[in-house]
Formats: sequence, C-alpha cells, structure tokens
Amino acid sequence: YAALGLHPGMLEKHSDVSLDQLQQALERRPAKVVAVGEIGLDLFGDDPQFERQQWLLDEQLKLAKRYDLPVILHSRRTHDKLAMHLKRHDLSRTGVVHGFSGSLQQAERFVQLGYKIGVGGTITYPRASKTRDVIAKLPLASLLLETDAPDMPLNGFQGQPNRPEQAARVFDVLCELRPEPEDEIAEVLLNNTYAVFSVRG
Repeated sequence: YAALGLHPGMLEKHSDVSLDQLQQALERRPAKVVAVGEIGLDLFGDDPQFERQQWLLDEQLKLAKRYDLPVILHSRRTHDKLAMHLKRHDLSRTGVVHGFSGSLQQAERFVQLGYKIGVGGTITYPRASKTRDVIAKLPLASLLLETDAPDMPLNGFQGQPNRPEQAARVFDVLCELRPEPEDEIAEVLLNNTYAVFSVRG
C-alpha cells in the first residue's frame, strides 16, 4: 500500500504545480493508494517557511476530504498548531500522527479529534522516557504501529537504514510498556490499522 503527499520537510522541492500534480495523482489513484501523506508541519531548521507550510497542509487536508482519504501526519515542534488545523478541517476519515513524541495532553487532544498516535522506533530508546510514558498511558485503541523506514532507526541499529520488518521489535517493546496481554495488543493494533486505512490483510 502507498500514500501520496507533499512533506513539509521538503518544502524547497515543492513547486507551484506540485499541489496540482498531487490532485491529479489522487484523482486517478490506484486502489493501493490508501492515504494522503506524509503531510504536516515542521519547525526544525533555520527557515521553515511556516506560513507556506500551513497553506500547503490546509490544501492537502482539503484534498483528503475531497477524496475521502485518511491522512498520515508529520509534526515536529508543532503539535498544538497541527491540532488547530485538524479541528478546523474536521475530516470524516481521520488518520495517524506518525512518530509522535509530544506530551500526554497533546496526544489526548489528537485522540479526541479522532486521530491515532503512531508508535515507532522512539520507544525502543530507554532515554525516551516521556514518549514511552505517553504510549503506556494512552488507550490501546488509539495506537498504530509503525517504523518510518528507512528513517527513525531503532535502539541498537543507529546509523543503519530502518526496515519495515523492524515493526516486530517496536511491537516487542510496546508489549513491555503496556499492561494488556500480547495477543490482545496485536489484535487491537491490527484492527486499528484496518480501520484507519480501510484495508484487510
């Protein structure tokens, strides 16, 4: 499966026609394209062009609504602002805030808006105590498993490209953090994925 979107971290590569090209691609998308993403906001760097980022996000949220697709959301240092945009657009198909590393309050706000929280390699680092604590406290029904391959390497694999099969290692750590039995965690996560992206295994 695939998603199509204009990433905020690659803003300099998005020309004025990029949004039109995305719209055309979504218009004639194959069934394997199940989401708009990765889209979002990012305040990392010297010149993030934040106003342009917000405009691009809004336009892509409109496309997601138009084509009834969920979104895969990127958010770095922008959780509160992103939540404001999501609330304003009120998508019928929501999506996932991927690679989440914010506070419990911020996570709960996304969940209240109907979004899942992406659980990836960050939780494999014992020093990531804030994120691990948030993931342990959220309802299991609000979580999705991810790797962000080839980015976000897991603990013990720094400097190596991440790979989709590393999701199994993320799952193992998640099971250590959660009170539920392993088989229940696996079933709920799988059903969450099916529900968000309207796919079956």
